Amino acid sequence: RYDYMKTHPSEKMHLAVVACGERLEETVTMLRSAIIFSIKPLQFHIFAEDQLHESFRDILDDFPYEGKVNYTLYPITFPTESAAEWKKLFKPCASQRLFLPLILKNVDSLLYVDTDILFLRPVDDIWSFLGKFNSTQIAAMAPEHEEPRIGWYNRFARHPYYGVTGINSGVMLMNMTRIRRKYFKNDMTPVRLQWAEILMPLLKKYKLNITWGDQDLLNIMFFHNPESLYVFPCQWNYRPDHCIYGSNCKEAEEEGVFILHGNRGVYHDDKQPTFRAVYEAIKNYSFGGDLVRSLLQPLELELRKTMHTYCGRVYKVFIKQLTKSIRDLYARGSKG
Repeated sequence: RYDYMKTHPSEKMHLAVVACGERLEETVTMLRSAIIFSIKPLQFHIFAEDQLHESFRDILDDFPYEGKVNYTLYPITFPTESAAEWKKLFKPCASQRLFLPLILKNVDSLLYVDTDILFLRPVDDIWSFLGKFNSTQIAAMAPEHEEPRIGWYNRFARHPYYGVTGINSGVMLMNMTRIRRKYFKNDMTPVRLQWAEILMPLLKKYKLNITWGDQDLLNIMFFHNPESLYVFPCQWNYRPDHCIYGSNCKEAEEEGVFILHGNRGVYHDDKQPTFRAVYEAIKNYSFGGDLVRSLLQPLELELRKTMHTYCGRVYKVFIKQLTKSIRDLYARGSKG
């Protein structure tokens, strides 16, 4: 086993996000959630359209990091010969994540997250999964669905996908050194291809058959190389699909949600008020304020108002780990 934590005891945790269009506020809220609870230092890699860079700087430079966080802003860049094709794949800029191992050449390991992610536990918790990778695993993701009857890939996909219900790429932990070194099996040539060689041929072969862009390409890749993927339980990428038709993430029912993923735009409309309540609570929390009185208690009051919805009926899964994170944070502070 690759004993990551013992060999890298004090290394920074590297977190990457790609922000385009109207995603500034959402991205900043995600970064806030990462900062509040994390223990080891964080290095943010923020890939954003040029017009967003100044706003990011203005906001992030005002955060009270206490030496805990550094950030680097990058432009959105794709391979020159096919930039237009990659940019229009799925949502603007989404496929940027596929090129992170090639752009961040000096970063050994990386946690990529979508802008609509909220950390309810320290980033350290998911980062520790790097130490659980076996010798063949290069990345970790959660399943796209727990319940095949409502699964998208197993019902509609016109391309290969990983496992029973596919994988969701909104939270992706990567050992990028291994990704850069690996030669991938594929259905285009008997010759194994490296990461930089396989992306464009995959797009050319499947572009008429893929719906979810870069996530579909990752599903195809890990379908052919299943030994390379470590699969997270669903509480590490908890989405509306886990509760809107009835609760179907057993691990979250038992332990609570570790990472919340508000896809489908649920932080910004009234369709799933439980998700929106968590987002608003973290967005409005003032750094340094009392986490119980300023975050947890007001949030629980809001969540109780959502019990008319399926997700609201299991609202306690949304605060179970948040409560533990706050307790742990104050325990560390008292020891310090």
